[in-house]
This record gives sequence, C-alpha cells and structure tokens, in this order.
Amino acid sequence: MGFAGGEKLRRNNGINLEDNTMRVAAGLILASAMSVALTGAAWSQTPAAKPAAATQAAPAAAPAAAPAPAAAPASQAAAFPPPPQQAPQPARAACNNPNALGVARTVEIDTTGGPGFGFEHFKELDFLRDKEVVLTFDDGPWPHNTPAVLKALADQCTTGIFFSIGKHATYEPEILKQVYAAGHTVGTHTWSHANLNNKKLTEAQRKEEIEKGISAVKWALGGISPAAFFRFPALQHPPEMVTYLGNRNVAIFSCDIDSFDFKASKPEKVIETVMKGLDKKGKGIILMHDFQKHTAEALPELLNRLKAGGYKVVAMRAKAPVASLPEYDQELMKDVKLPTVSTRPVNSVVTTVSE
Repeated sequence: MGFAGGEKLRRNNGINLEDNTMRVAAGLILASAMSVALTGAAWSQTPAAKPAAATQAAPAAAPAAAPAPAAAPASQAAAFPPPPQQAPQPARAACNNPNALGVARTVEIDTTGGPGFGFEHFKELDFLRDKEVVLTFDDGPWPHNTPAVLKALADQCTTGIFFSIGKHATYEPEILKQVYAAGHTVGTHTWSHANLNNKKLTEAQRKEEIEKGISAVKWALGGISPAAFFRFPALQHPPEMVTYLGNRNVAIFSCDIDSFDFKASKPEKVIETVMKGLDKKGKGIILMHDFQKHTAEALPELLNRLKAGGYKVVAMRAKAPVASLPEYDQELMKDVKLPTVSTRPVNSVVTTVSE
C-alpha cells in the first residue's frame, strides 16, 4: 500500500497523525520511566546481596590470604624465650708456653636464623682463612678421655667447641664444668645421640631430643646456658629440624674434615686422616670425639703437627647463649638420677658404730 493510501486509511479511521504521534511519544516516555524504575529497583538490591556473597566466598579465600609456611617462622620465633642474661664465661688461662699452637683469632657468631657452618653440608659462610682450623669434639663429657683432651688443649694454649650429649652431661656434670671453666665453647648434640633422620621418630620426639639436650647441658653446668651451637648426630640433617633450629636462632655445625676417629684402630690413624684432609682442603672445621680414647691419645701429637704445618686455631663464640624451654627443664628432672660428687667405696662412707 502507498503512502497516500495509508494516510487515507488513518483519516478514515478518525485518527489524526499528530495525535497518534503524541500518543506514541507518551507511550515511549512511560515505558522508559518504568524501565528506569525497574532498573533502579534492581540496583538498589545489589549492595545487600554483595556482603552475603563475600561472606560465602571468604572461607575459600582464607588459605590463600594467609599461607602457613610464610607466617610460621615469625610466630614460632616469638614463642621462644629470649637469650638469658648470665655472667661472662671464664677466660682461657694465660699461656706460659711460648711455642704453643695458641689461638690466632676469636670470632663471634650471631646465630639469628640458624646459620650453618662446615662445607660438608653448608657452603654459604666461608669465613676461615687459609691454614685456619676450628677444633670440635662430640659426644662428651666422658671420664678419662675428656680430661685428657682438655690437658692436651691446655698444654698448647688452644681451644675447641665441645658438642655434648645431654645424657652424658648428666652422667659427668663435673667434667663438663671443667670444659666450660677452661674457656672452651660448649654446644649441644641432642639428648641421647638419636639419628633425627630416623623415620620412626615423630616431629615431637625430634624436638624433644634437641630441647632436652639443651636442658641437660644447662643443668650439668649448674644453670649456665650453653652456646647456641648444635651438631646433628651422624651429621644427619632433617630439613624440618634445620628450620626448627633456625627459628630457635641456633647455629648448626657440620664439618670440613672428619677425623673418623670412631673407626680408627690406633691414634696414628686419627692424625693421618686429619692431616690428609687438611693437605687437601687447606683449612676447615675438624670433627673429632672426646668420647673416643684414640682421639685423646692422638691429640697431643696432632696439635704438634698442626703447629709444624703452619696451621692456626680459630675460636668460635656465640653472641648469645640459647635459652632452654621450661617444659623440657621439667621433663629432664624425671630422668636425672642426681649423681653425687662422692666416688668413695661404701665402707669408707658408712661405718657401723654399734650393733
């Protein structure tokens, strides 16, 4: 149908074009208004819905917002007591031997974060100069052998680090006091020399080995806290315990040269192994055991060989002692048999005066 025909039809129906246009326009305005009103109503409900949605989503988002591994070190470190304040350790005795090996220098170790020493496992801190050695002794204190080691060191006016087993410290507290009084550094070596890499041990048992060892050495020293130095038995380093000691701000010791004195059949073998290692590496932390008889026998000549070879001893001191944990101090007292100083036979202690 053409435009003229359509116009005629609209007129025949009695509808004026202008009126129709106005009605259409009014209709559009009304429709727009209703649309705006409905849209406004919809948006007015949205803020109320958003908090509900956020609340429902929060549990799922929480783990990502606070990852446990990142937060653990700070919270664990805060749970440990600060280093104790105690009197300075006695100084080494004056040296009367002009030809002694002596001590070339003393270094202080900030143990914050648990730094590791000994290239066998830790390669970050290369602080020794050429021809410098650190003497370390594990597994004591022990009768006869530890005192013999102390005498050899004293004769050469030199020093070492003694990593004591907690149980042995409770057996021989007077010997460990001698080690400390002579000015040597006393560290710890677990409670019972358990291999902490043993999968049968729980994490709680591993921590107990570390902490009870610290408490035992402190007890043996008459309440004096040991240095924040630790060595793992058999140099077995479970990663989670390395992290734990880092949170405890305890330095970890491996070694550079292992004397393998626990395998030696005679003192000469101990000397040979150590000197061969030094010839190869030129310096390092030497691992020995004051528990071993052959080490005590070998040490005088070994120190002579070190002196003749131009080697110098470095003393390592911790900037602060390690604080024992009260719960392990209490646990220790269940095991300590309270040894006495007296070693006299019973007939010299107990006398029958009447029957």
